[in-house]
Amino acid sequence: MSDTKDPFAEREAENYESPVPSREYILQVLNETGHPLSREELQDHFGLHSEQEHEGMRRRLRAMERDGQLIRTRKNAYGLIKKMDLIRGRVLGHSDGFGFLVRDDGGEDLFISARRMKGLLHGDRVVVRVVGIDHRGRSEAAPVEILERAHDSIVGRFRLEHGISYVIPSNKRISQDVLVPPDKRGGALDNQIVVARLVEQPTWQSQPIGEITEVLGEHMAPGLEIDIAIRAHDIPNEWTSAVKAETTQIDHTISESEIAQRVDLRNVPLVTIDGEDSKDFDDAVYCEPKGKGWRLLVAIADVSHYVLPDTALDSEAEKRGNSVYFPGRVVPMLPEVLSNNLCSLNPQVDRLCMVCELNIDTNGKTRDYTFFKGVMRSAARLTYTEVARIVQEKEMKTRRSYGNIVTHLDDLYELYKALQKARNKRGTIEFESVETRIVFGEKKKIERIIPIVRNDAHRIIEECMIAANVASANFLLEHKLASLYRVHQGPGEEKLEKLKNFLQGFGLKLGGKDSPEPKHYAKLLEEIKDRDDAHVIQTVMLRSLSQAVYNPENTGHFGLAFDAYTHFTSPIRRYPDLLVHRGIKHLIEGTTKKDFHYKKQQMEQLGEHCSMTERRADDATRDVTDWLKCEYLQDKVGEQYTGHVTAVTSFGLFVELDQLFVEGLVHVTSLDNDYYHFDPTKHLLSGERTGRVFRLGDAVEVKVARVTLDEKKIDFDLVQEPVKYNSKKSKKTKRLAKRPPKNKRR
Repeated sequence: MSDTKDPFAEREAENYESPVPSREYILQVLNETGHPLSREELQDHFGLHSEQEHEGMRRRLRAMERDGQLIRTRKNAYGLIKKMDLIRGRVLGHSDGFGFLVRDDGGEDLFISARRMKGLLHGDRVVVRVVGIDHRGRSEAAPVEILERAHDSIVGRFRLEHGISYVIPSNKRISQDVLVPPDKRGGALDNQIVVARLVEQPTWQSQPIGEITEVLGEHMAPGLEIDIAIRAHDIPNEWTSAVKAETTQIDHTISESEIAQRVDLRNVPLVTIDGEDSKDFDDAVYCEPKGKGWRLLVAIADVSHYVLPDTALDSEAEKRGNSVYFPGRVVPMLPEVLSNNLCSLNPQVDRLCMVCELNIDTNGKTRDYTFFKGVMRSAARLTYTEVARIVQEKEMKTRRSYGNIVTHLDDLYELYKALQKARNKRGTIEFESVETRIVFGEKKKIERIIPIVRNDAHRIIEECMIAANVASANFLLEHKLASLYRVHQGPGEEKLEKLKNFLQGFGLKLGGKDSPEPKHYAKLLEEIKDRDDAHVIQTVMLRSLSQAVYNPENTGHFGLAFDAYTHFTSPIRRYPDLLVHRGIKHLIEGTTKKDFHYKKQQMEQLGEHCSMTERRADDATRDVTDWLKCEYLQDKVGEQYTGHVTAVTSFGLFVELDQLFVEGLVHVTSLDNDYYHFDPTKHLLSGERTGRVFRLGDAVEVKVARVTLDEKKIDFDLVQEPVKYNSKKSKKTKRLAKRPPKNKRR
């Protein structure tokens, strides 16, 4: 079949022996027709007559249905989801049984009631219809069709009670227990941690049914928490035989012919700067003065040289999406022979690299840039602490120990100052946060939790990587090559309205009216930085922004205030970076855009997948950290600590302990002698009779009441009245602290 009306007919003919109409043309025809069409009607419209063409059309429509582009009606006709007021997205489950739909279009999340969640599990991709507004004013969705199931198996605790066996999922976002028939128990004993393969997915009338395929160990056994998280979140963690076979065939030497095709940087003193415990070094930097500015080299390990498309290594890297960093353990995206050896820029060994060379002026603006393939030899492996001593503290002993490298580090520091000025002028949003690191003692028990202190060395590398990422995005845009961009949307309409109402209570205003820009956020953050309640306001501002994702459609990065941004600098641990490397290498090698391995549609699917694996990694590491922190507090029940309110909900206050960086809940029922009402706009609970107010950011003293390790829950009891953040700059804030808010009709 050859349809001249199809604007993508030539592309389809290149990709398929028996081409069928492109997805874009099918969508166009359905849009112009104005109503759903059956497969037979579409085949007649496109003039498809052979069995081969019919089979191709069937597969294409099924794929479009699976990807949420079309929906099949009860009359077996295919319609446009947008025309039918339907919305697609991924289910975000809640431990209390209800859930939310995280929309593919980035719109406000939709509420899914517990009744409608019965046939769904956390992570499922679905199409829904908005059916109304719930009692809390949230748009409520009803599932119309399940596009993709997220779970083939569930990890959890096996229970056997009165002859009935079931598995309680370890992932608390899955609220349904998995029933296990007597002949499917696989020898599991009561209270063991198991893996259950789902024989039947849940339906609106029945629970999921599974069979035990693996027994992991005894419930609450030390060190089991990471294995549980890996399986609970379906994180691939074993190398296939095909990957192992390919790994053994990798050439560990760099041939002279390969070097001849690259720029030789082995005499340039490039250095890596990382944390003390880092094992893989995927970026190196070098800086020197050039004219009225600097020449910056950002060299990144050339992973694309070793991991080629359509190989087992590539397939596994794509499936994993990224490395997952648990406390004390890493599940890498690539085998160790690559991640810690051939693709790690270890000192004094030859390594292949992709290089971004930038010329940056004294105002921190990139004048021009270029990309090329290189071969390098790292002059030194430096830590952030060492670099800070050299350039920031000017410690002579450390400076002398690194000889001539020190001059280039000083140049790098001067460049950083210019980049930082440009960052401030651009209006980058600077949210202050405290990252922590768990320090283990004997038998994998937490010894302490310490904050990670950032110094200027961290910021130097951050600014260099950002500069290279921006150049990568601009380079790909310039050549209009399909790729993945790191996109970050500004606040949606509903979140913006909530933020404005919150700020109004503090006598503050966000600029930009209905379309605030990053500079307006930055200006407000600068305005409040000396207030006692700055942390409170910053927290709410941060929550008004969406999460950054990967997408082939460039819409800019709101938080960093760039029109285009991508990830180029960590291909060892992020698959999107590897895709960016392939795109850049394709362009600099002079191959035509037409021959590039990826089309935009593939990038859309890869962007969605990599965004999912990033969220999956965050959820899994959070589960492990929460479990470890519960274990850490188990023997501290009854002890008192100071802390700050990090979240206010209708059911209580979440409090983070100041010295331990552990969060727990002060349940509303433990607050004495009053009825408390939740104000979501002002993020506070107020007592009906006493007028006592608990709000975001309050300093409190609490006692550890109980620790439920199985559910990863910590409960606190309030010991002392909250200490309010009363800023001298805001009399209105003081008044709010002394009286409950008036209820306003919205």
